[in-house]
Amino acid sequence: MSNAGNSGDDRDIDLATPVDLSAFEADLTAADWIAKHRAGDLGLGPVFWAPIEVLSPAVTVGRGRTNLTLIRPTIVQTDTTTPYAGFDLRESPNRNPAVSVHFNPAAYGATGNATYVFTFAVDAPTRAAFTPSGYAGSGTVDAPASIRFSGRRVITIILRNVPPAQDTVASIEQTSGEAWSWFSTRIGHPPLVFDPLQPSG
Repeated sequence: MSNAGNSGDDRDIDLATPVDLSAFEADLTAADWIAKHRAGDLGLGPVFWAPIEVLSPAVTVGRGRTNLTLIRPTIVQTDTTTPYAGFDLRESPNRNPAVSVHFNPAAYGATGNATYVFTFAVDAPTRAAFTPSGYAGSGTVDAPASIRFSGRRVITIILRNVPPAQDTVASIEQTSGEAWSWFSTRIGHPPLVFDPLQPSG
């Protein structure tokens, strides 16, 4: 367990109860993924939804140069059922809190350009605003300019057409609001999407 600030910053987390990350609200719906697929926005590479890597407060380093940077956390709690890092902009007036993930595709066997999806699982009990961003080298970044919400949801950043040797970055930075928690960032390929089957005849 590491505490980077307030000793009581686990105030909103039940340390013994697992957090169901699959229940977090998605920022991209199935219709959004279908639209991106039809428009060719998902780029090259395989399309499936098995994670390549999941980084969390308990798993901060992956293969190659894949790693995690936490900027201005108030607490990093790893001895809980679901480890988390807590942040609060009010506690960091000179530097915005952020979670940054560095990912090296070649370390996971990539041999060609591909598209990667980063999903950050965040819990903001009161309304908070974030700026998602990324770096894909000669590829492109698909991320909202800003996102504001309260509750549990994921923030998605898509890096398209990334060369295998490129060291990439995806990050979320808090720009307003109060306390929030980050649980994990999942790195994967775009989900498989299907058009509805049309009745024959």
